[in-house]
Amino acid sequence: MLTLSNLGKPAGRKNKKRLGKGQGSGWGHQAGRGHKGKKARSGGNVPAGFEGGQMPIYRRLPKRGFKNIFRVEYRTLNLARLMPLEETEFDIAKLEALGLIPTKGQKANAPVKILAGTTEEFTKTVQIKANAFSKNAIDLIEKNGGKAEVV
Repeated sequence: MLTLSNLGKPAGRKNKKRLGKGQGSGWGHQAGRGHKGKKARSGGNVPAGFEGGQMPIYRRLPKRGFKNIFRVEYRTLNLARLMPLEETEFDIAKLEALGLIPTKGQKANAPVKILAGTTEEFTKTVQIKANAFSKNAIDLIEKNGGKAEVV
């Protein structure tokens, strides 16, 4: 029976390292901080990117390029991947269920764009509902009697 008198430490728990509690502990005197210097002082920490007074790399290297904060990242799908499938009607949920577009990771909730790719031999008649289509993809789908619907 478990009582207060025979309670033990939970399994897998480790004692906290108690610094500065005397020479006998092995962590007395300087308590693992070494001799002098900024990191040995209380409240002393070196800022990220600090290189000891040398000009830091983020200031030595030039700024390059431009990052458009309004860019839309799409989950893309080439029409060629629909050729071997028997279905003829597709929407975003069905494409996710078939594993044709990613459902995890950074692009999990990104809009879906259908691309023509390099396939000019796309001959299937399909009806697709997606967020965006390339111009070539719309031409290919409609040439075969299909329908490309933007949702």
